[in-house]
Amino acid sequence: METITTLKDETIAGLQDLIEINIDSGKGFKQAAENIENTDIANYFRRCGERRSTFAGELQRVVGANGEKPETSGTVKGAVHRWWLGVRGTVQSGDEHAILAEAERGEDAIKHRYEEVLKETAGSPLNETLHRQYASVKHDHDTIRDMRDARA
Repeated sequence: METITTLKDETIAGLQDLIEINIDSGKGFKQAAENIENTDIANYFRRCGERRSTFAGELQRVVGANGEKPETSGTVKGAVHRWWLGVRGTVQSGDEHAILAEAERGEDAIKHRYEEVLKETAGSPLNETLHRQYASVKHDHDTIRDMRDARA
C-alpha cells in the first residue's frame, strides 16, 4: 500500500511532470506580468506565478521524502512557450487579449496534465493535495479565460 513516503514509481513520475509544468507556469506568469501594461492583470499573473512556485515546492518535498531527486527546472516546451509569449507581447505591444490568450493556452496544458495525473494516481495518499492544487489551477484558468473573453 502506498504511503506519502513510499509512493509508486508511476506516482513519482507524475509528480515530477507536475513539478516541471508548475515551474514552467510560474515562469510564464512572471514573464506575462512583465509584458502586460494593465496592473490588475499583471498583479493577478504574479499571484498565479507565486501559487505555482508553492505547488512545485510542495511536490518537490514529497518527491524528496521518497528518496528521489525532485525536478528543479521546467521543460524545453515551457521555455518555447515563454519565448512565444514574449514575442507576441513585444510584437503586439503588450496587447492584453493576445497575452491573455497565450496565458489561457498555458493554463489549458497544466489543467490537462493535472487531470491525467489525478486519474493515474487515483487512491494515492496525495490525492487531497493534488485535488487542492487542481482546483486552484482550474480557477486561475477560468479567471484568465474570462478576462480574455472580456477583451475580445
